[in-house]
Amino acid sequence: MYQQRLLAPVLRQAMASFPAVLLTGPRQSGKTTFLKHEAGAGVDYVSFDDPLERDFASLDPQGFLQRFVSRAVILDEIQYVPHLLSHLKMRIDQAPGECGRWLLTGSQQFGLMRDVSESLAGRIAILELPPFSHEEFLRPALNDVLWQGGYPVVALNPERRDMWLRSYVATYIERDVRQIRNIPDLQVFNQFINLAAARHGQAFHAADLSRELGISQPTVKSWGGVLEASYIACFLPPWFRNYGKRIVKTPKFYFLDSALVNLLTRQPDAAAALAGPMGGAMLEGWVVTEAVKVFMALGRKPDLYYWRSNDGLEVDLLIMIKGKLQSIEVKLTATPGAGHAMPMQRFITTAGDEAWPQGVLVCSVAENRLLPQGHQAMPWQLFPQWLHKRLN
Repeated sequence: MYQQRLLAPVLRQAMASFPAVLLTGPRQSGKTTFLKHEAGAGVDYVSFDDPLERDFASLDPQGFLQRFVSRAVILDEIQYVPHLLSHLKMRIDQAPGECGRWLLTGSQQFGLMRDVSESLAGRIAILELPPFSHEEFLRPALNDVLWQGGYPVVALNPERRDMWLRSYVATYIERDVRQIRNIPDLQVFNQFINLAAARHGQAFHAADLSRELGISQPTVKSWGGVLEASYIACFLPPWFRNYGKRIVKTPKFYFLDSALVNLLTRQPDAAAALAGPMGGAMLEGWVVTEAVKVFMALGRKPDLYYWRSNDGLEVDLLIMIKGKLQSIEVKLTATPGAGHAMPMQRFITTAGDEAWPQGVLVCSVAENRLLPQGHQAMPWQLFPQWLHKRLN
């Protein structure tokens, strides 16, 4: 059964406007299935996971591409043959008006983005497909949402969850990590992933992780970049009026999929995960990553921040919407009160005209409720669709 993806209209627009489209995202997020479904039956398909195809493209790139002179083709996992991109550029330049001919996928951002920008600048649209968002795969219970996450295999086959997630982590460490970075001690990197999962929703302090693991701070930051480059995690920068401060100050850290957090932090079951000490961080992480997915579904880079005052008040999420910052607080409560809106009101007063005048508290209420000073309490399950409409 094919599950419709929100990115489909953006993909169709890109295929009508560019000779090539690159679809990136984590492994097993559904990229190949999505492209095959949207491109239709008349499109060829090649996977560079196949060593024979990889060798053909490496040894005879012109002969490899000559196979597709009259048909569009999906070139899956293009990061394995980066040198093919320069030959692809020559093909595109021979027929620059032929759009939607070359559909590429890749599971990493580091080298792939560099190679694409160097070879195909102006000729390629770059889109991102994360695991299922809540809009794409609705589930009514919050504990199920957080426990199962959004990877299509788990969402569609929840009975396979535990074995699939364990295999995914093991495969990721052995495969992607070795390709992105030369990490000599994979056991230490595995420990790093587990410690990072325990810090889901917290500030990413490289010094603390450095001390616990016995490695340097630059190594910790580099490994955090590995998680980001392979779409396992994302960083949320702090908001300052001074853009330079946003770059150097400590970001917050989130795994892109809550099921991996539950696995790596050894949560026993869905109910215990939500009721335990990480329950609030789990919900906060879900809201942040759903916001990331909404931006990706629109073909846009996420424009997201958090804010912390000098005296410790914090707004969990700031979203740039139509040139102004929308403040979002996240609380695992069904009885919101005026105190929950206080950090948002402080930020709005501080930011002035740069902020929307009302904040939103995402929580476990049954329906939308007004809070003092015009702020709004919103049921968690309504947040993704609300944001999608606001950004459109």
